[in-house]
This record gives sequence, C-alpha cells and structure tokens, in this order.
Amino acid sequence: MISFDEALAIVGNAAQPLGTETVPLRDAAGRVLASAVVAAIDSPRADVSAMDGYAVREADLASLPVRLRVIGESFPGNAWQGTVATGSCVRIFTGAPVPAGADRIIIQELVSRDGDVARIDSRPTDATWIRQRGADFCAGDTLLNGSRCIDAAALVAIAGADVADVEVAQRPRIALLATGDELVDPGQAGQSDLNVPDSVSPALVAFVAQWGGAIVMQRRLRDDLTSMTDAAAEAVKAADLVVVTGGASVGERDFARAMFEPLELLFSKVAIRPGKPAWFGRAGKTLVLGLPGNPTSAMITARLLLAPLLASMQGRAVDDALPWEPARLATGVPACDGRETFHRAMLSAGEATVLPFQESHAQKTLADAQVLVRQAAGSPALAAGETVQALRL
Repeated sequence: MISFDEALAIVGNAAQPLGTETVPLRDAAGRVLASAVVAAIDSPRADVSAMDGYAVREADLASLPVRLRVIGESFPGNAWQGTVATGSCVRIFTGAPVPAGADRIIIQELVSRDGDVARIDSRPTDATWIRQRGADFCAGDTLLNGSRCIDAAALVAIAGADVADVEVAQRPRIALLATGDELVDPGQAGQSDLNVPDSVSPALVAFVAQWGGAIVMQRRLRDDLTSMTDAAAEAVKAADLVVVTGGASVGERDFARAMFEPLELLFSKVAIRPGKPAWFGRAGKTLVLGLPGNPTSAMITARLLLAPLLASMQGRAVDDALPWEPARLATGVPACDGRETFHRAMLSAGEATVLPFQESHAQKTLADAQVLVRQAAGSPALAAGETVQALRL
C-alpha cells in the first residue's frame, strides 16, 4: 500500500499526451489548448468611443460654454469618414471609431442639442472616453498559452482575437466498466431487495466529460470472469484508459484485475480514506484505473486520481487538476491513523465545515459537499480555526 503522493507521481509518470488536433472554435469548449493562441488583429481595431456622446477637439473646449456644429454620426461598423475641424463635432456611439481630428468624447449627458448644434456648458472630467487601438492586445500578441482549458472566458479572448480554429489535445478515449451482480439501472432497484442502483456509472460519465475525456464504451458486468475477460479485451482495444469500478477486494467474485490479462500493475492499494482499494496498471498500451465499488469512495478517488490522470493525458500538469487552497476549519476533526483522510466539507468565506456523516457509502454527504479537506496520515486531532488544505469537488 502506497501513499497518495506516491500514487499521484505514478499516475503522472504513466500518463502520456495523446497528440493534437485542430478544431473550429464552436467545438473548442472544454478542450485543452495544445499551442498558444496568437492574436490575428488589434483590439480595439481602432480608437473607439467608450460612451455615447460627441467626438470633439480638446482645443474647442478652452472657453466654455461652447457651441459646436454637428457634422456627422459615427456608429460601430459604420464609421464617419470625415475630419472633425475646429468648431465642429460628430455624434458618436459606444464602440464606434473616433473620427480624425477628434481627441476626446463628451458624454451625451453633458451636451444639449438644438438641431445641428451641440452646446457644452460645463467642463467635463479628465476622462477622454476613448479606447485606444490595441489597448487590449495587438496583432501578434500571445493571449493564451498551451495547456489552458478552454472555458467561456478563454472563448471570448480567442474569438476576439479573430481566431477561427485552435489546436487542442486529443480527448482521451475512456471505457467505463462497472462490476457487480447487484447493480441495476436507477429506477429498477425496488423490484428486488438484492438490487442496488448503479449510481456511480452516470456520475463517472459526467465526471469524465467534465475533465475532457470521451466515453467510447460503457458496460455493466456481471461477476463472471469469462464474460468480464471478453469485455476487458474489447475495452483495451477501444480505449486509451479503462476505468473499472468495484471488484477490487479479495472475495471469490472480485475479478476486476483478473479480467485483464496480462496486466502490469503499477500500484494495488493507496493509503487514503476513502478509496483504499484504488489500483492502477497497464494492459498493453492501455492504462487501467480501478476505483472502489462504493459510489462515494469511487467519486472521491476519481477526483483525486482520475482527474489528474485525464489532465496529464491532455498535456496538462498533475497539479493543474489539484488546486489545493487554504481554508480554516469551522469544526474540529479527530486524529488520523495511517491513512491520509479526505473529509467531505462545505466551504463558505474561506471556512470549511466538515460534514458529520463521513461514512464511505454516504451518498447524500457527497452531494452536500463542496470540497475535500485533506488531513495527513498520522496527524493529531485538528481543532476549529486551524488551517487546512481544501480541494473543490
């Protein structure tokens, strides 16, 4: 049995980026950039107005009040093409190019209009209300570096840079195998006291999508070694990573590892609570991650091991998937034994409240939790107010 940090190092070393592909921006959400995004244009494209108002010459404001002749209008996408001469101004709207000759915008609230004459009675503030060309970025600037996950904010920058296609890491192909005679589809468990809803499979499907993977095969397997071996062989051929839930104990029907032949086992147990039965190996060129059969343990272990594994397979660092942050304990926790413990907790204003029911099967507690609070193996009891490390679920 190895420590969590040792398991994490093995996962990071075993995972290899799978290559890249170029996709249109409309398909890029949730993908991981494989190369930097470089701006193709300036932003703004020209000096533009930051407000609705009038484009004027600063020199015409030397003596107030002043009357200026309105000689045109400038709209976004339809700029006025002339030059603002002494004694004149141009009606302008937010985002519209500032016409030649003008060097400031007077907001419309400070201007009274009478036909083609604009009257300015009071001195405006020092703000010119002009956004300079390239103030945000210039053509050739690097906006985003490789390994960045493309979220909504990244899409704004990429599209704003006039970039239509991006190079991204290939999605890891995931085969998901859930083992156990007792498992049935949710909604069917009430038909027999022996049935248990398969709650981990739909959760892992969502989790894999969240972390950039693509499910290419999903099966629920009976505890029969022959049929399990056939399914494992199919999964290894179809996927870059096979994720198995359950069947990792030493019972007579725990075949999760035996169904892979041959299997290079990289670790067999991890000294964590929950999640001790987690295991990791390689079947040929395909990685295999075994998660506990208990749904709550499986999902916590997935957050700790599967997320960094998927990140690494897309060219990101293991630490990118585990952004620990400091938090203050609102409630104390007991001393920890030889297994590092990850407590489910709520987080508010930097304060972590450990939830009361921490059993590994506590599915409602998992749903209520926002973070995992990390407690080192062998550590004494931690009192309220002490600083701990927390990981958002």
